[in-house]
Amino acid sequence: MDELKQLLEEQLNRDLVQIVISSPRNGQDGSKIRIRPVLLKGELCFQTEQRLGPKVFHENWQAHDLTGRILDWMGTSFKQLQLEGAGVTATALVSKKGKVTIKKKQRQGCVKQLQLEHNRKKRYILEEGKPVAFLVDLGVMTPEGRVVHARYDKFRQINRFLEFIQDVLPELPRDREISILDFGCGKSYLTFAMYEYLRVLHGLDVRIIGLDLKEDVITRCNELSKKYGYDKLHFWLGDVANYEDVSHVDMVVTLHACDTATDYALYKAVKWGAKVILSVPCCQHELNGQMKNEILQPVLRYGLLKERMAALITDGLRAELLTQQGYETQILEFIDMEHTPKNILIRAVRRGRRIAGNREEYEQCARFLHVSGTLERLLCQEAGDFAMEAEQMEEEKAKGPLCPGPESCGAGTERICNPKRMEGLQHAEDGKEAQPD
Repeated sequence: MDELKQLLEEQLNRDLVQIVISSPRNGQDGSKIRIRPVLLKGELCFQTEQRLGPKVFHENWQAHDLTGRILDWMGTSFKQLQLEGAGVTATALVSKKGKVTIKKKQRQGCVKQLQLEHNRKKRYILEEGKPVAFLVDLGVMTPEGRVVHARYDKFRQINRFLEFIQDVLPELPRDREISILDFGCGKSYLTFAMYEYLRVLHGLDVRIIGLDLKEDVITRCNELSKKYGYDKLHFWLGDVANYEDVSHVDMVVTLHACDTATDYALYKAVKWGAKVILSVPCCQHELNGQMKNEILQPVLRYGLLKERMAALITDGLRAELLTQQGYETQILEFIDMEHTPKNILIRAVRRGRRIAGNREEYEQCARFLHVSGTLERLLCQEAGDFAMEAEQMEEEKAKGPLCPGPESCGAGTERICNPKRMEGLQHAEDGKEAQPD
């Protein structure tokens, strides 16, 4: 073991990349041990990662102590060691009789410098230590660029959102102005962040409009936009359900638009042919008031559980409707639950081809739970308005259904809802008494 001891004494330094000990003799010390250098409070140590069944154990060692421990492992429990250093790679094999064979090879080329800090610093798109004007004015950063401790969750949320923007950048046009709408922008942390990232950091030709119902918030955001020289960032007072000032946008963003406001934003995005949709819903109350099912009643009778189930089902059905409209749709975690419970993000990228295959599954799920959401009705009505002749329209209005009907929905466009189910839901709504939340 002397040759192996000499190798370890030479290589257990900060230039070590890793050591992997494997080929167990009996399994008592696990199947594999991985070793890497780390800095703990500025002192060089070596961390072992030992797998024992389904569990993983970590321990930190000084170099001289670890040398002895590795020799013990190789003498009693393992038959192979692979070492990778800055200038050399080595393999040590131990035979049944204890004979050690070492093969070394010099490495060619440069080796990337490893980050040895145990608690590695998170790299953010908007970096700490570099003051950003809007983050300073919105109370997230100090003028020196330090993140205010009480606003660190907001800082992480902003950067997480920008990671989603970064992911969809290849989907946005580069040969013309990119138009983005942010419905329910509020204090506009994310709206300013989008502009800073796309226009300032990436130099893209982008125009962003933020829409909100609070006049004082809109006034303040326009003042800040003017102050920073963000000439293509504007804020308008208005309701998402009634906003009709554009006919096409490239991306629609909606962060915490309450209840059916999210449905109207998604509907407008589909109507305008938005290439990208990023939506973080909240306060999904609509289906909570509708949802009922005898089989699930032992669970649904508990208000808190029903509320949470309704929120998840609402967003799942929204995602499915977007998929049927030709979007590649994902439901992702926006931010850790410890920072906010409103942590689901719907990301949809338009691929152009409508998908009818999932319609029957959607209908079965909606019937099972006795629900009909606003987005479904809006999209169904849009499909019907597009396909109907004037006389058919009048006929359907006289009947008063929520859906334009099977003939109109199927005329030249994929039908997204079942008129019998929706008519039944309408009768049920007309006849039932108001239910408490």
